[in-house]
Amino acid sequence: MRTRRIGDVEVSAIGLGAMPMSSEFGKDKQASQATLHAALAAGVTFIDTADAYCANSADFGDNERFVAQALAAYPGDTSGVLVATKGGHTRDAQGAWGLNGDPGYLKQACEASLKRLGVDVIGLYQFHRPDPSVPIGDSVSALRDLLDAGKIRYAGVSNFSPAEIVEANEILGGRLVSVQNQFSPAFRGSEPELELCAELGIAFLPWSPLGGITKAAELGSGFAAFAEVADGRGVSPQQVCLAWMLAKSEVVVPIPGASRISSVLDSVAAVHLDLSAAEIAHLNG
Repeated sequence: MRTRRIGDVEVSAIGLGAMPMSSEFGKDKQASQATLHAALAAGVTFIDTADAYCANSADFGDNERFVAQALAAYPGDTSGVLVATKGGHTRDAQGAWGLNGDPGYLKQACEASLKRLGVDVIGLYQFHRPDPSVPIGDSVSALRDLLDAGKIRYAGVSNFSPAEIVEANEILGGRLVSVQNQFSPAFRGSEPELELCAELGIAFLPWSPLGGITKAAELGSGFAAFAEVADGRGVSPQQVCLAWMLAKSEVVVPIPGASRISSVLDSVAAVHLDLSAAEIAHLNG
């Protein structure tokens, strides 16, 4: 497994997005655990979850509990696994998404995540999405306080613009280690954020890198260039997509979701797929 850096920690160049394993999607927990264990066995050392990856408010924190239980059940050493979670999104009784960027709420959410994950310190804690009703500075100040209190090892943000990233890093005293934004062949609007992260040495974590839970299987049919390169290499379009992202910058750490072992193994293989300049230009076009 090739590695990249988040903060001062070496992690696998391909992470695992655990969202598809949450109760919201009705996946079999035993099969999901087998998938997560297969990822660990393949060398994955970065797992992404969030408190709001659940079916509704009654089930809040489901994915965090699942990740904690799956890690505890793994027979190998998991001490080198960095688990990232997020706070700031909410779910109501019907499962509708909401936002709460109040600093007091974020600190409470962090405490709840600590308990669900069964840890004394969260590896990477990320503010999930800006809340229009709360100034960015107020929300990020909660991350700063959590860092200072030793509740979290690293702080990150998600769904931030370039200006918001700069502001967050200033508030954190240069301690912002990651930005998790949407990026895929279908959504390339986060190129400015990726470029800024590369300039600042901040990890860029593309969410839904293959197009999302319902669209990932259609990547090749929707984007001919990826299918063409995949056919020429004898690999999947999804693997080409992840290799393309890795080639963009050393700060990029894709976090494709998975609920099947075959998907995990295909994603992990992307670290060994070195694309040519001509192939990258074709995919960029």
